[in-house]
Amino acid sequence: MKLFFASDIHGCVHSAKRMIEAFEQSGAQQLIILGDVLNHGPRNALPAGYDPIAVADLLNEYAAKIIAVRGNCDSEVDQALLHFPMMSDYNLVLLPSGRRIFLTHGHTYNIDNHPVLAAGDIIACGHIHVPVAELKGEQIDFNPGSVAIPRNGHPASYGLLNDKRLSVVSFEGAELVGLDL
Repeated sequence: MKLFFASDIHGCVHSAKRMIEAFEQSGAQQLIILGDVLNHGPRNALPAGYDPIAVADLLNEYAAKIIAVRGNCDSEVDQALLHFPMMSDYNLVLLPSGRRIFLTHGHTYNIDNHPVLAAGDIIACGHIHVPVAELKGEQIDFNPGSVAIPRNGHPASYGLLNDKRLSVVSFEGAELVGLDL
């Protein structure tokens, strides 16, 4: 099983196109979007290439392959443009191993505030725009960084779950952080 994770697109069509190209090249079965899809939000500068309608049109072509959750910058107005559900605060993916991935944006549950999870489960969230893949206690914290507005000197990035490896990868192809499951 191969899953592709992205977060914090913030309406940037250039970043969304790079993300879709990387998704296509990855061979992943699902594109998991961890929120902040169309709007840049009041705390972020307007990204170059800000075009939320073009981002919605691009993502709608992949609607059948997308699992998404709502970010703190997402609203019902955004949902009206998108052909896939994205207003849930969280979602769960059950892996063949029985391990669960708790998907959320990160403004409520996050790497510092886990929901109740079983040993070995993964919390996947965005929000902080910083790549993370690490064991914390009995659970795994995972953040694919941001495809549009990376922070703390990190490059724009996405995440991959490839069989038993969880990693965050820059668009230049470098693994930024990774963890064997």
